[in-house]
Amino acid sequence: MTVARRVVLDTNVVLSTLVFAQGPHAPLRRIWQREKCLPLVSRATTEELLRVLGYPEFKLSADEQGELLADYLPYCETVHMPARPPKTPVCRDPFDVPFLQLAVAGKADYLVTGDRDLLVLARRLSCPIVTPEKFLAMPGNN
Repeated sequence: MTVARRVVLDTNVVLSTLVFAQGPHAPLRRIWQREKCLPLVSRATTEELLRVLGYPEFKLSADEQGELLADYLPYCETVHMPARPPKTPVCRDPFDVPFLQLAVAGKADYLVTGDRDLLVLARRLSCPIVTPEKFLAMPGNN
């Protein structure tokens, strides 16, 4: 039996997977549902997801937001961040730092993002930082 890859999915990746069911990232949902990957979350990344789901442009009711979260959070592992967050490469966007910290503290195999501020740090983090397209193309994810 193969061990599921431990992954940090940034908020935009999770949103595009959940909100746009026919979009290019939709296969990610099947990957975590089939336990081929184990999404990692922390308090900070979950709070970010909750905040963004409430954006008016998504026009999601509280019930719809709850349904989307129910399609994601039960498949996730919560990582409790240490009192002293792990050191990470300096990132231009402070909102991206919790994802870097989660990847380190959670011993992630991959950080999956389309965010350029994170992608430029690919060689400076303890795990690979890849685009959703690259992650989806990896063997075992089909």
